[in-house]
Amino acid sequence: MQAAVALSTEQGLGQYLRQIREMPMLQPQDEYMLARRWQEHQDPDAAQRLITSHLRLVAKVAMGYRGYGLPVSDLISEGNIGLMQAVRRFDPDRGFRLATYAMWWIRSTIQEFVIRSWSLVKMGTTGAQKKLFFGLRRAKQAIAALEEGDLTAEHAETIATRLGVAPHEVQEMNRRMAGDNSLNAPMADAEAGGAEWQDQLADDAASPEAELIEAQETDDRRQALASALTTLSPRERAVFEARHLRESPATYSELSEIHGVSRERVRQIEARAFDKVQSAVLGRPVQASDPPRTDIRRRAARVAPLAEAMQQAA
Repeated sequence: MQAAVALSTEQGLGQYLRQIREMPMLQPQDEYMLARRWQEHQDPDAAQRLITSHLRLVAKVAMGYRGYGLPVSDLISEGNIGLMQAVRRFDPDRGFRLATYAMWWIRSTIQEFVIRSWSLVKMGTTGAQKKLFFGLRRAKQAIAALEEGDLTAEHAETIATRLGVAPHEVQEMNRRMAGDNSLNAPMADAEAGGAEWQDQLADDAASPEAELIEAQETDDRRQALASALTTLSPRERAVFEARHLRESPATYSELSEIHGVSRERVRQIEARAFDKVQSAVLGRPVQASDPPRTDIRRRAARVAPLAEAMQQAA
């Protein structure tokens, strides 16, 4: 299914419009019979006549979207796609003309094309946003809100009431309709000295100095832990690693079965091993003011380098 008259840059828009004006309109009975032939027999000639007789309707609708800065020929081409979709789905037994049914499809495809072409950023994805996109310009003209930049709070409130949306949505859409700006564009401020907008972007990443300090501290912690593990006996180390350096710590019951001792004895071995490791890491005996073992255990479980240090010290 395709339009009989092709719209191309070589042919020219003017010649195309003259040709479609010469195509005859269909009488209601003729339109009904052609629609039935397409619906029942998929007759391509019937579909072709239905399409060509409504091409001027597409052109008329497309002309209403000239103010969005897009070529009229592209708007008409998109509208023709909508017309073909309408013909494919048209049911003549519902009692209304094809032009009435096709109007929605033509407008919908043209509006989708305008929104897709307007910005590199996806916009107008919901019905309310599309209504706001296409109604904002008319609403601004109706209240003479022609200023550049953001709308005043009063104008935004008036437009929001007219279109049934929130004022902040009006402001956001107004900014997006201003078009895309390049970060490489020079700043208009004379004091900027030729700087570009991208020069004003803040980098939230850590500075190289901070990253170096963090890497050194992590390495120091690894070395301290590796050295501390060497102060433990084989059983103390096995219990300590099972209780503090695994993602899922072993239970006292599991360790008591492995080492052939009671759960209380496993707890005592863990406490002694933990004190040795903490003293070795701190470089001094454990004091009452030091964090409890449970707090250090939770911190150790979250630090991935500890497991790596354990493997290096093995």
